[in-house]
Amino acid sequence: MEDQILKEIKELRSLLSQLIGTSDLPAKEKFSKESITKARAEFKKLSVERGEWIPEHSISSIIKKAPYSPGKFIIEKFGFTNFFVRGKSLYFNKKDLVALKDELKKRNINLGRYIELVEDQEKFKKYLETTKDPKGAKKRQRFKIPDELKDIDTLPYNHPPREVVKKHIETLLEEFNAFKMAEYVDVYQNSHAMFKYIYYFDRYVKPEIKKRCEKWCFDFNYANNALSAINKIKSDTNY
Repeated sequence: MEDQILKEIKELRSLLSQLIGTSDLPAKEKFSKESITKARAEFKKLSVERGEWIPEHSISSIIKKAPYSPGKFIIEKFGFTNFFVRGKSLYFNKKDLVALKDELKKRNINLGRYIELVEDQEKFKKYLETTKDPKGAKKRQRFKIPDELKDIDTLPYNHPPREVVKKHIETLLEEFNAFKMAEYVDVYQNSHAMFKYIYYFDRYVKPEIKKRCEKWCFDFNYANNALSAINKIKSDTNY
């Protein structure tokens, strides 16, 4: 223990000498920008070795249910600011990671599953976008419209009644309970469903159960997206 303390004191003394320079150097060189930058880098290196900063690939040692590289997600979604970049690696402050872990636990948030949820929601929205605009349609830049072609239009397409969509969601929830899908499906925020895919167990799930659950997830997500779109429209007009 004493040897470790002496070693750290020597390292700190070395950093200090790099920062202020030796006594025979001019004052400007003692506090040069280069010496300060170098000392800062060396101090961060020492802090990493002491365990005060955690590399991105080791975040799971603090937040147990974190995937391998959650750094970018934590920074973007939680506004995590106490980190630095060294080379191509991200390092996160250990105390702040512990505080984040405690807050996630308090809110009953599984970080790995939350990341999967966000990715699945984005994937589903992208799918809906592809159904609106056929693949390759945006790349077609060359066209010719016949001179006689005109006056082809349609009346505005109004949304279906809200109650119809709500009733569909209610029916889906009844089906969810009737077939006891909670064992195979997670529903988040009452608006997005995900099939519980586990690689090691997937082949043991009966095909008819898997098919029913995956179809249910699609129908449930579709209905909730439709309801969300309807709620954004001020008009109550129905077709």
